Amino acid sequence: MQHSPQPPTPDTQHPSCLLCPRACGADRLGGALGYCRTGPGLSIAAICLHRGEEPPVSGPCGIANVFFTRCNLQCLYCQNHQISRTRGPVIEHRLDVPEAVRHIERLLGQGARAVGFVSPSHVVPQMKALIAALAGRTPRPAFVMNTNAYDTVETLASLEGLIDVYLPDLKYMDPALAARWSDAPDYPAVAAKALIEMHRQKGTRLELDDAGAIRSGLIIRHLVLPGAVENSKACLRWIADHLSTDVHVSLMAQYRPTPAVAADTDLGRRLRPDEYQAVLDELEALGFYRGWTQALDSPDTYQPDFAKSHPFEVDEWMGG
Repeated sequence: MQHSPQPPTPDTQHPSCLLCPRACGADRLGGALGYCRTGPGLSIAAICLHRGEEPPVSGPCGIANVFFTRCNLQCLYCQNHQISRTRGPVIEHRLDVPEAVRHIERLLGQGARAVGFVSPSHVVPQMKALIAALAGRTPRPAFVMNTNAYDTVETLASLEGLIDVYLPDLKYMDPALAARWSDAPDYPAVAAKALIEMHRQKGTRLELDDAGAIRSGLIIRHLVLPGAVENSKACLRWIADHLSTDVHVSLMAQYRPTPAVAADTDLGRRLRPDEYQAVLDELEALGFYRGWTQALDSPDTYQPDFAKSHPFEVDEWMGG
């Protein structure tokens, strides 16, 4: 397999970065970092097998997830705050494409059938470079875009035929909450257009392989936040009204407060059983029948620590 020795870069014909809806115009090739504070190379927090995703996404052996650093959203409550912040240092490893591919290949050799790209909205050229380096292998892995849905339609359209599985969040239908908690008052409008484009590309059907691992499709995630039940209901209603109740929905209860929001009236506490139940009732009332829900003790299961080389399990990835 041939790998390019050159680091991936934004389009050299258009050095002003317009990859994501921020459209901050940073000349990343020239050293400017823009809103996401990200340069043109590969900055990766971890490459690891992850078994905590939805069952067909994890597959029988886990998914080979690539966790990029920084983010084009700045959610106050982000569970990946060790790697997602745009201010101050983050836990990161600067790799070139062949190095990253070597780590991914090792995980594919352990049985992973898919490669997941986590929070790639601000590093789409880097993601494309990794896909190009891996696409010729046999068997070809499924490529999963695990995104916050703060994506432009133009960027998503450029990924048609490259991304096999879209795994987006739908965080808000309330612009005030989106502004207050994620610094993105336009999130509802932007995410709506993004999800419509993903649905256009993939529809509602999941394609699985003989082991039950996903090969193609769309799964929409929603994390229920404390004190924001009406926002969660509005997100489900939007999916039902503008896409379909045939869509696979992953309704998550795994919220756990981070130190950054410990003093917040709502975000500083865990989700109450009655809050999650109210959203479950709405899910059923709307007629959704495909997807997954979580137990209320899930916050104790899904907390990563990126100070370890494997954030979810035992240390493993950088030594391979």
